[in-house]
Amino acid sequence: MAKTAARLRPTALHEGEWERRVDLAAAFRLAAINDWHEAVGNHFSLAVSVDGKRFLMNPRWKHFSAVRASDLLLLDSDDPSTMDRPDAPDVTAWCIHGRLHALAPQARCVLHLHPVYATVMASLANPEIKPIDQNTARFFNRVAIDLGYQGLANSEAEGERLASVLGNRSVLMMGNHGVLVAAETVAEAFDCMYYLERACQTMVLALSTGQPLSVLSDDVAEKTAMEWQEGVRDYAIAHFDEMKRRLDVLDPDYAK
Repeated sequence: MAKTAARLRPTALHEGEWERRVDLAAAFRLAAINDWHEAVGNHFSLAVSVDGKRFLMNPRWKHFSAVRASDLLLLDSDDPSTMDRPDAPDVTAWCIHGRLHALAPQARCVLHLHPVYATVMASLANPEIKPIDQNTARFFNRVAIDLGYQGLANSEAEGERLASVLGNRSVLMMGNHGVLVAAETVAEAFDCMYYLERACQTMVLALSTGQPLSVLSDDVAEKTAMEWQEGVRDYAIAHFDEMKRRLDVLDPDYAK
């Protein structure tokens, strides 16, 4: 029988931190199952303090399929000595996630990935996700687009630039790079990433036919996006809970 997160919870952690660790570890395992990850790169983070500046993040160069709740680093975006630690995170992870948690307190959970279809879309001159079905319509006028790629994000200035481009939106299409999703909870961020990659898959396959796209009117697209927005929180939580139940059977090591 799989051990549950509650039975494995260390007593020294702050209230609620272990549950957050388990949720974030589950997101890593699920990203690997969905083939969204890339080698031992890409990073997820989750705020554990009210101001969002103390956050959990995956350790440097550990494969998503092996990340456990107890492996996650606890970092402080205001700590200038972070990169001097013996267990310092990947520099690009620190520059992106550290700056986002410092400057965008609404971005409690940040997922940065290079999934195939979203990255293909991010590589187009116009990476706009057009509303051609109800999944793509979810993102109508709700995606920030960055076309200023200058190489690896290995400076705090680049992290600050990305935070500025994201603004108050939840999705950043990172031109020539990948995608970033920010949300209040792991469940909402995971669900958003799931549907973002599905929407991009639909766009790529539709474009590959060479046929004209049947694009929804702005009114219908906005109505559909609002309908998603109104009910998505409960839906996302249910979606993520179901996926964690699958992990509890198939890959329970994540909760250790």
